[in-house]
This record gives sequence, C-alpha cells and structure tokens, in this order.
Amino acid sequence: MSTIISVHSFRGGTGKSNTTANLSALLAMDGARVGVVDTDIQSPGIHVLFGIDENEMGKTMNDFLWGKCAIEEAAHDVTGHLGGEIKGQIFLIPSSIKAGEIARILREGYDVGLLNDGFRDVVEKLKLDYLLIDTHPGLNEETLLSIAISNVLIIILRPDSQDYQGTAVTVDVAKKLDVPKLLMLVNKVPTQFDVEDVRRRVEQTYNATVGAVLQHSDEMMTLASSGIFSVRFPDHPITKGLRALVEQLKA
Repeated sequence: MSTIISVHSFRGGTGKSNTTANLSALLAMDGARVGVVDTDIQSPGIHVLFGIDENEMGKTMNDFLWGKCAIEEAAHDVTGHLGGEIKGQIFLIPSSIKAGEIARILREGYDVGLLNDGFRDVVEKLKLDYLLIDTHPGLNEETLLSIAISNVLIIILRPDSQDYQGTAVTVDVAKKLDVPKLLMLVNKVPTQFDVEDVRRRVEQTYNATVGAVLQHSDEMMTLASSGIFSVRFPDHPITKGLRALVEQLKA
C-alpha cells in the first residue's frame, strides 16, 4: 500500500521544495521506491536539487497535462544524482522551466482532474511506496486536490506573523477535508529561539502535531540548493530533525 504525501506552505520561501527533496532522499536511503511530483507548475524548481539540467529534462508534467505522454514517461530516475548510498529509488516528475510552457499554463490552464488520475497511475506503474507532491504555495484548485487525495499532509511554516495567519487557513481546510494525518514543520527558526517553546506554541495554535522544528542553518544556505542536504550532511541537526519526521511518516 503506497502513501501519498503532500508538502505544502501558505507562502513561498518556506523551504518546501528543499524539504520535499530531503524527505524523499531519506525514504529512499531506507530502501523505499519514491516518486516526487513538482506541481508548482508556475514556478518549478525542485529539479535543481536533484541535479537535472533544464536542457536535458525531456518529458515533463506539462507534457502529461497536455496529453502528449503518459505520466510515467515524464518520470526521471534521479537516484544516481544523489550521491551517498541509496538502497531504494527516486523518480522525479518535473515541471517545465521553459517560459513558453509556463505562459501557456497561466494562459490556458489545464484539467486539474487529470492530476488525480496521474498520481494514481504513477503510483501503480512505478510500484511506488511513497509519492511526494511538491505543491504550489497558497490554496488553489490543484493544491486542494492534492491535499484531498493525500494520506499525509505536511504544512511548513516559519515563525512569522504572515505565515501563522495563512497557515491557520490551510490547517482549517485540511481538517475539513479529513486528511488522515497532518504534521506541521516549523522551518528556518532563528537560533536564539527556544525550539521546545516554538513547538509548544505551534501545537497549541493549530491543535496539530509538530513533526519537527528546524533552526536556521548557514550550511543549508551555503549549499544553496546545489544538492540534497541530508545526503551531504547526514549528522547535521537539520537532517536529524527530518529523519524524525520520516519516522512519523512511516508510523
């Protein structure tokens, strides 16, 4: 039985794609077959973390949405790009970075119902243990669909007033959609903040479980999306926090 996990944030800049990539790597290190879908079609970027050059991208999520290919044809095996010892496999379905194709999506839209079929097809065709969906920030039709079909929703926020307010809306929607498991991830926390105090305040505010509280990291900033942090820094506190989150995904 596969698990569908949506990773979401109300605002951009929370580290959503980085978190999605790192969680998928940790799951694959444990031997799982993992799919990652970039549904942030208007501002794609997770392919950079997996070392896919835009000129060599080939088929993308856009091709599937426009009926040019089956969704599994847009899946790239990126396991070899990670470095480190990966017992499982990771397949990435990227969105196109070409300006013309992004403009077409913005202009014409697409059949959101296709996403639902695509998610289920790719899980079956690639025999995935986990499918991680890197969603578009905010709430729109595609993110609501992703949330509705997920077994687990991870909501990322920073300790920021705008994040707190927007996240409250997302949590409320998730509860109305009866998502089986909801986990909060507090990211980019200033190092002078008390981690347990942040955890307690967020859990009380949203009446939801905090899976991890990750503090600001100069190493993460220095890596600058040029690789998967948890592979490069396996003993770092951020990796340990993400590992704790992975254990809750499996529970």
